[in-house]
Amino acid sequence: MKGVLLVNLGSPESPTPKDVKPYLDEFLMDKYVIDVPYLLRALLVRGIILRKRPEESAHAYAKIWWDEGSPLVVLSERMQQKVQPLVNVPVALAMRYGTMTIEKGLQELHDKGVTEVLLFPLYPQYAMASTLTILVKAEEIRKKKFPQMTFTDVPAFYNKPDYIKNLADSMKKHLEGFDYDHLLFSYHGIPERHIRKTDVTKSHCKIDGSCCNTPSPAHEFCYRHQCYETTKLVIEQLGIPQDKYSLTFQSRLAGDKWLEPYTDVEINKMPAKGIKKLAVVTPAFVSDCLETLEEIAMRAKEEFEENGGEEFLAIPCLNDDDQWCQTVGNWINNWAK
Repeated sequence: MKGVLLVNLGSPESPTPKDVKPYLDEFLMDKYVIDVPYLLRALLVRGIILRKRPEESAHAYAKIWWDEGSPLVVLSERMQQKVQPLVNVPVALAMRYGTMTIEKGLQELHDKGVTEVLLFPLYPQYAMASTLTILVKAEEIRKKKFPQMTFTDVPAFYNKPDYIKNLADSMKKHLEGFDYDHLLFSYHGIPERHIRKTDVTKSHCKIDGSCCNTPSPAHEFCYRHQCYETTKLVIEQLGIPQDKYSLTFQSRLAGDKWLEPYTDVEINKMPAKGIKKLAVVTPAFVSDCLETLEEIAMRAKEEFEENGGEEFLAIPCLNDDDQWCQTVGNWINNWAK
């Protein structure tokens, strides 16, 4: 019997330092997120970051928390509940970090008699710190707990025509009536070394401005290329002029060279360049979360206005959009035939 496991990032149980700390520990101690030797990672995370970050992050989570719980979890659940009636196989939901574990999701499917699982990381673009860590963790659990199961992975869908159409249609709907000066595509940042580590050719990815536009097998796993490709395809669908949009990367940790340009730096410069009305879309996420609701819709908006900006629109993620849920249902049905 076939079944599907949708997997998103995860969330602390509550917006309190007590619950945020173990969540951040699990997340940041993942060797695919902070990819340095274990002892150095433990020193960095447990000796430095976790001394202050839980309180700061808890404050940020508290600003966006809903009565029903974490927005990321609630929106993922709404999506799963909309997709389930569209397909003829069980659809379970799990998170890579936190208490809604991949093991619990696989157990739920196992209890329904599922032996063939479609693993569906809810990330349009491939990255070590998102897609790969889900696939590796799921395989570890399968070997230990569910050896009779087989997995099929959903590859990055950054350029799939139906996904691009869903994203473009959603953006068009939210941009209606907003006469923006500039449209910013803000993607989650990753260290530049992650790009080089996932380069299957070991030589193509130079992050020099041209490699992402030069055809290569490396692009199948290149997060940077896939971000630029998503942007290009959406821009083509919407017919937006070249001088009216740009692409940046948000959410970096200090100490490493991360993908540039940086979202906060660029946004803060925009009012001085005459950009007074700014729209921001975050296509690295399919569900709104801390990085979209607090970092962009609150913090970036506030800084934009402090620097002279007048109007700021944070475009929601696809979330449980009906078209998007139908697309996911279609992909599942095509696999389940």
